[in-house]
Amino acid sequence: MANCHPPPSGPEKTSNDPEDFKKSWGARDSRLGLLGILHPPYESTFIDHELNYEDQRTNLTSLMQSYLSTMADLGAETWIIHGTLMGWWWNRKARLSDIIHRPSFDLAQIMPWDSDVDVHVSADTMHFLASYYNMTIHTCRTAHARQGKNYMLEINPKWVNSSPGDSLNQIDGRWIDMLSGVFIDITAVHRRPEHPGMMFCKDSHRYREADLFPLRDSVFEDRPVKIPYNYAELLQEEYGRVSLTRTKHTFNTTSQTWERNEDWKP
Repeated sequence: MANCHPPPSGPEKTSNDPEDFKKSWGARDSRLGLLGILHPPYESTFIDHELNYEDQRTNLTSLMQSYLSTMADLGAETWIIHGTLMGWWWNRKARLSDIIHRPSFDLAQIMPWDSDVDVHVSADTMHFLASYYNMTIHTCRTAHARQGKNYMLEINPKWVNSSPGDSLNQIDGRWIDMLSGVFIDITAVHRRPEHPGMMFCKDSHRYREADLFPLRDSVFEDRPVKIPYNYAELLQEEYGRVSLTRTKHTFNTTSQTWERNEDWKP
């Protein structure tokens, strides 16, 4: 279980001054990618090289565990979305047939070929995190980091601008591993007063409130997690109906690993 410690001073107001946020993540990530220096999911402030496959996998696992544990400790409601939610779906589906023979709560995981993690929070939760926990550092111990690692919660001060036109600031926050540089993108979901029952993110995703809430309880990377209420419909809308029944990889129940299906056809 992740053992995380928030700043010893407790909650306090932190900076949301755009001047303290030197460069948008969008501009920074694009510049490094074009230069061939570093590609997401690495935060260049903390690392200047890409990790190998196994190190990336273990660091992403610890990243997810530390984030979920810390948000639970802070009372900040969050849920997984996009490819991370798809990883929950496929790992849960693949492993359920094996649960009788290998009882475990560790059914759902980040897909081994997935290089990033995406989560949502409500606009109210983002306001809370920005007001009291921006730029705070949290020390967490996990199975892959028994001595503890530091993680930073960084909120983009421009999160308050919910316009999709702000293309370089579509990510509202990040949970960053300060040693390996891997991070979780945190995006705020806003209500649309002019369209009751509808919600949106500044990255142009649109949602029906009834598809998101009430959130369901589940488990991901061996931690309690929230998932959208109508998760299957959301995944089909984003990735297509076939995405829930066919994948380029097959789960090997003997080795407990995903293997690429070489004869896969869309």
